Amino acid sequence: MVPITSEIATFKNYINNEWVDSDSTKLLDSISPMNKNEVVGRVQNSTQEDLEKTVQAARMAKENWRKMGQHARGQFLFKVANILEARIDDIAETMTREMGKTLPEAKGETARGVAILRYYAGEGMRKNGDVIPSSDNEALMITKRVPVGVVGIITPWNFPVAIPIWKLAPALVYGNTVVFKPATEAAVTAAKVIECFSEAGLPEGVLNFITGSGSIIGQGIIEHPQVNAITFTGSETVGKGVLKTAADRGIKSQVEMGGKNPVIIAKDADLDKSVEAVISGAFRSTGQKCTATSKVIVEADIYEAFKEKLVQETEKITVGNGLNDGIWMGPCASESQFNTVKSYIEIGKKEGAQLITGGEVLQGEEYENGFYITPAIFENVKLNMRIAQEEIFGPVIALIKVADIQEAIQAANNTIYGLSASIFTSNIASFLKFSDEIDAGLVRVNAESAGVELQAPFGGMKASSSGSREQGEAAQEFYTEIKTIFIKG
Repeated sequence: MVPITSEIATFKNYINNEWVDSDSTKLLDSISPMNKNEVVGRVQNSTQEDLEKTVQAARMAKENWRKMGQHARGQFLFKVANILEARIDDIAETMTREMGKTLPEAKGETARGVAILRYYAGEGMRKNGDVIPSSDNEALMITKRVPVGVVGIITPWNFPVAIPIWKLAPALVYGNTVVFKPATEAAVTAAKVIECFSEAGLPEGVLNFITGSGSIIGQGIIEHPQVNAITFTGSETVGKGVLKTAADRGIKSQVEMGGKNPVIIAKDADLDKSVEAVISGAFRSTGQKCTATSKVIVEADIYEAFKEKLVQETEKITVGNGLNDGIWMGPCASESQFNTVKSYIEIGKKEGAQLITGGEVLQGEEYENGFYITPAIFENVKLNMRIAQEEIFGPVIALIKVADIQEAIQAANNTIYGLSASIFTSNIASFLKFSDEIDAGLVRVNAESAGVELQAPFGGMKASSSGSREQGEAAQEFYTEIKTIFIKG
């Protein structure tokens, strides 16, 4: 039984610059994955009527926000960055309590949020159009970027600071108003991020925050006739629904849906560096990254040596409460995700793969009420097995042995996904071949698969993504439209 006490904080919706209760009398508990008896906070179980107020606030604000100008909008983001930076410790601790990643990782993510805000604040001083030669030498022809209007932002639980901010910051600086719904599992952290925006003093209705179920609030945002664009990060199933609804409505959509990210270990790779990178890429954040390493494809000549070192280093990983010193990996973020990981481990065994280490549910008083499992490695994995094809979103690696680089690339591409991929090699020809032939939006050489730089475009191929890229200058493509202006005296 989850305890209900007056000490548990309740977070309201933020609509038209006011923190307001939902019309519903029900609240949603955010449960800590480190201790399922701890309620981190409560958020609103909002209704369709709440959503209507939220969208109308954003709609009414969009004209004045657009007219404010890009430079002035950027200045607001600088203010938010400074406030968020001052609150790093509190927000990071909340993140660790709410979704389980270790405190150092949570602090790093929050600091990244600060950097993203400052990057897009700088967009306030950068160009938003071009001069194009006209066939009429007495005319001037220019383009300018204009906002799309009201943007619906729907985010997952695995990066509760970075992902919302890398959507919010460009949406706002380019002149859009926002309706933002976070995943319930990370909604307390998200509310604390919105408090930073609130303190910065954005005009009324520019940024609106609403919590609730995906079926009511999430779907309601996607279907609302006055929402002009949707950006979504989450599951493939929901993402496909977003794409269909957006296409039916004729609005912009941007969807990130995950990956099954391969790493190739060539026979000439540096074993120490490649093992370190595979472990980091696969098991940091408990494998709950869309860019996490999932398939490790190793040339036969070094397979045994690589496997031995990988298992040896993996078994050194400390699993536990992410607030404690010395803990390398926290729990799965929820009971649902915990059960999913356990089920895939059983699926791997039944399919005939060999579990060579990990995959154990941790027992004892320290772990009794949490969702803790040790990082798992399978070998003898065939490409048609579910653990080699489906996104697990947990600390599970599938080892695959191949004869050469060509077979490795074919094995890496044997998936419906195409988000990130990596190769470890000292051979120039090998990494050039890999870079050219791999079907992935993010390609890394001698670096882990799970690495995204805020100033670079981010997105995948095939079933991983749809729509224009996120982050960096590429974000402008989604959050703006091009207006061509012909001027003749």
